[in-house]
Amino acid sequence: MKGEKIKSYKELFIWQKGIDLVKDIYKLTKKFPESERYALIDQIHRSAISIPSNIAEGQARQHSKEFRQFLYITLGSLAELDTQLTISMELKYISEPDLNQLSIKIITLRKMINGLLAKLTTSHLM
Repeated sequence: MKGEKIKSYKELFIWQKGIDLVKDIYKLTKKFPESERYALIDQIHRSAISIPSNIAEGQARQHSKEFRQFLYITLGSLAELDTQLTISMELKYISEPDLNQLSIKIITLRKMINGLLAKLTTSHLM
């Protein structure tokens, strides 16, 4: 796809990885206590969902400057999700290995987004 214009956000690997992360989060939060249904679980879901959603919205705007803005928002959502997962581990809702596995995915996605941001700053992908 080098040199080609992106036609849809669904072509973006970062969007695909974001969707995978959402699925992992939903699977994990099924184990949380029911008392967290409208508190921490809801907040975690919103943070996770905002990741691929902001990637999609930014790419759909068709301007590199706006896309970069939405990618920065996505980075914020990743940090928010990472924090909420740390809280979940501290509350013993998830295990340390579960947190570590998701943290690796979050870090990987963050690096990919930062790489795309660098490319968008120096070229016009859209």
